[in-house]
Amino acid sequence: MTLRLYDTATGAVRDFVPLHAGKAGIYVCGLTVQSEPHVGHVRSAVNFDVLRRWLGASGYDVTFIRNITDIDDKILTKAAEQGRPWYNLAYDMKRELDRAYDDLHVLPPTYEPAATGHVPEMIELIEKLIGLGHAYPAPDGSGDVYFDVRSWAAYGELTHQGIDDMEAAEDADPRGKRDPRDFALWKGWKQATEPETASWPAPWGRGRPGWHIECSAMAGKYLGSAFDIHGGGVDLRFPHHENEQAQSRAAGGDFASYWLHNAWITTSGEKMSKSLGNSLLVPEVLKKVRGIELRYYMVAAHYRSHVEFSFEALEDAAIAFRRIENFLERAELAGVEAVDAELPEVFRNAMDDDLGTPAAVGAIFDTVRLGNRLLGADDLEDPQDVADLAGAVGAVRGMLAVLGLDPADPHWTQDGGGSSERLTHAVDVLVRGLLDQRQTARAAKDFAAADLIRDQIAAAGIEIEDTPAGPRWTMESSS
Repeated sequence: MTLRLYDTATGAVRDFVPLHAGKAGIYVCGLTVQSEPHVGHVRSAVNFDVLRRWLGASGYDVTFIRNITDIDDKILTKAAEQGRPWYNLAYDMKRELDRAYDDLHVLPPTYEPAATGHVPEMIELIEKLIGLGHAYPAPDGSGDVYFDVRSWAAYGELTHQGIDDMEAAEDADPRGKRDPRDFALWKGWKQATEPETASWPAPWGRGRPGWHIECSAMAGKYLGSAFDIHGGGVDLRFPHHENEQAQSRAAGGDFASYWLHNAWITTSGEKMSKSLGNSLLVPEVLKKVRGIELRYYMVAAHYRSHVEFSFEALEDAAIAFRRIENFLERAELAGVEAVDAELPEVFRNAMDDDLGTPAAVGAIFDTVRLGNRLLGADDLEDPQDVADLAGAVGAVRGMLAVLGLDPADPHWTQDGGGSSERLTHAVDVLVRGLLDQRQTARAAKDFAAADLIRDQIAAAGIEIEDTPAGPRWTMESSS
């Protein structure tokens, strides 16, 4: 089966045909580093990390570019509120973001360009657009430069909109615009309210780049005027990606062949965001579950499906993932070593079908059930059973590796992959053993023994909650 991907531009699932055989170029819009990352922020990175891993597993040589926006209105505003330089805020938040990516085993991109490092390329692109009649400096002397949307007849093609149906752009002062929908390529320096360090010299006067121009300039520099896949969150389709495509194609490039967009993680039906006050910072969530479990929670849902976040759903996902780990641990204790195995066809077909991770995870559990049946046999002396079990272990680990979830990956087991993760996992194994003993005692109506086990667990500072899905444990709050 050929890899097929849902292309937002055409609204259809299409066969993936790269521009260059055996190679895949991907550009993903990264974050604006204005604040600490929450779980909604990192979902996009995890989703496109799975795409990257699957392309690699399918034999492609992948060039993966993910940018960082480190100069922006919001960064300037928040830095001023906190009384520190804007670049200090951006640097600190970039470090927090890197830690969050590492906690979830998101592979580093081939390159991660920052907006502030590519201002010359942006100025060059703006000059080209002005020369071609697609952009103009504002006549009011503000130093702003705008893209003329009516000069590009295809404007709106990505999101299938007509210009007259669009609202006015909100990324710059409307004064000086030919059309209220024209968007800023360059923002003149506002001496009264902005630090000079947040401006660069340009032919139109000191200023800084608009949001949209940065991605066009950086994608062009590192992937060329035409590349395979552009990705990002579904909220970026308009205006950001629409504007990117318009200015890039107006400058003469073909830009992206495929557009992929991941859906949101929501809370109470709304996009998780700082403005809603319902965000959940990654370090806080990782106090409740391990990074590998949080990644599993994100991967198990299809990238185009909205996920309604709750700690109950997260814990259910963690319990499900622990069943996979339990199989691998039991096989290891039985002395069974994994052998290289072909990825099951059902798994490959699921991944080739627009990265169908729910079905791919289902294939993992099918193989785990097969392995558990073999482990449950009276003995493992039959050479064929041993071989089948070794193959099942190898297949499970191979499938998990594609999803970035192999517990034996050094990232999850060595220092730097998280000693706290290993400690949490060790505690989980011990607590689950005690909970199994407690359940056996309750089934035998030996409630005194069951209560004693519960008291022992409580004495260790661990809270137990009995739920219809089984007991859950959490560490007691220190407050």
